[in-house]
Amino acid sequence: MSPENGHKAAPGWRAVVASLRQRKVLAMLLLGFSSGMPIYLVGNTLGFWMRENAIELSTIGFLSWVGLAYSLKFLWAPLVDKLDAPLLGRWLGRRRGWMMLAQLVVALALVGMALVQPREGSLLFAGVRIDQLVVFGALALVVAFASATQDIVIDAWRIESADSPEQQGLLTSTSTLGYRGALLVTDALILIIAAQVGWVASYGLMGLLMGVGVFATLYAREPAAAGSATAAATPVPLLSGRGALDAVVGPFVAFFRQHGSWALLMLLVISLYRLPDFVMGPMANPFYADLGIDKETVGAVRGSVGLVATIAGVAAAGLSAVRFGFVPTLLAGAVLGPGSNLAFSYLALHGADEGVFTAAMVIDNFCSGYAGVALVGYMSSLTNVGYTATQYALLSSFYALLGKVLKGLSGVAVEQLEAGGRSLLEAYSLFFAGTAAVGVPAVLLCIVLATRRPPGRPGVGAAG
Repeated sequence: MSPENGHKAAPGWRAVVASLRQRKVLAMLLLGFSSGMPIYLVGNTLGFWMRENAIELSTIGFLSWVGLAYSLKFLWAPLVDKLDAPLLGRWLGRRRGWMMLAQLVVALALVGMALVQPREGSLLFAGVRIDQLVVFGALALVVAFASATQDIVIDAWRIESADSPEQQGLLTSTSTLGYRGALLVTDALILIIAAQVGWVASYGLMGLLMGVGVFATLYAREPAAAGSATAAATPVPLLSGRGALDAVVGPFVAFFRQHGSWALLMLLVISLYRLPDFVMGPMANPFYADLGIDKETVGAVRGSVGLVATIAGVAAAGLSAVRFGFVPTLLAGAVLGPGSNLAFSYLALHGADEGVFTAAMVIDNFCSGYAGVALVGYMSSLTNVGYTATQYALLSSFYALLGKVLKGLSGVAVEQLEAGGRSLLEAYSLFFAGTAAVGVPAVLLCIVLATRRPPGRPGVGAAG
């Protein structure tokens, strides 16, 4: 958030640590960790496991489509906003009931993935042979769906639990810290663990770690605002006339009424902003495997200098927002994000050099950390009180929808580039360069957003 909008910058990690004695802040840290756990386990990390099991790049790309659940969560977010979770809702309340249900489903499905494994072959179930990869993919889809549901509720809990804009900034920073910690575990530490004990045990352990979220749900308190925005706090029947209609349509109408014609530009910027990262994502870990970089090296670099670079990028984005305003920071991230993909293009041509690999990871992590903070803060500033869960789900869905549709074809793209007579690494290099080029439209749209102000909404055009 920018100073032009009258909000203070989100507190840093020192303020977060100092505030962990507050019940809601500690709960937010643990819920942020739980929210971040599943996403790489059904995404980029899963690609490393599959490639080591000799699964084709095209199949790895197609399976990344399970991540569309995160981008389509706005479809069921109205129900989560207005209905209690089965059984658990009466015990824990609307927000915590859905959290608990989602966390238990994620944990069980991750254990199921560990048991099934991504292999060619078939499984015998009730006397019927079922393709093993199909079963594995179905379990990954269950994880993604339940994880997306958890995100809907945690975002709503965070926004509704804050007593002031300052506390909202504190909870947002705390959530980001926990989320980043989970990404470190599932993107780096798991590779080191898998090198020692194997992928099966590693994924089983990740399922057990979802217990952190279960504990946080029990520890947290139900926010007083939950379920009270547009209807009574009692559950709304699924097809109950105006209540259900408002739950589904109201958030979208309110968003376009609030932002007018600028709403379309905002949604377009959000949908294109991280497109290069999404398209590249499924091929990153298979690329390392094909390049000949072992899991331990990838995990160690990500968990050390990669982590430092991410923190530096997050800090740089925060300082930039305070000094220059939010949309200029958004514009800088639109350039840095796709530009970092060119480092991987160079790495593919250079070969398995640990120094070059480390440099590429530092560049990528810094730029991703910077661009991620800029975009999440911008989306958070656009929500309307009364529809927090659904509107944030809408914005975060637009942020990823197009990229997650296109990234399923990433494996096909690399295989087609290789089929043109190039080596596999040359194909990877061209592919990464192409992903950088698709970031150009977002840069141009951010320039429009930065140089024009919508009438009657001072500061939105210039500062978001």
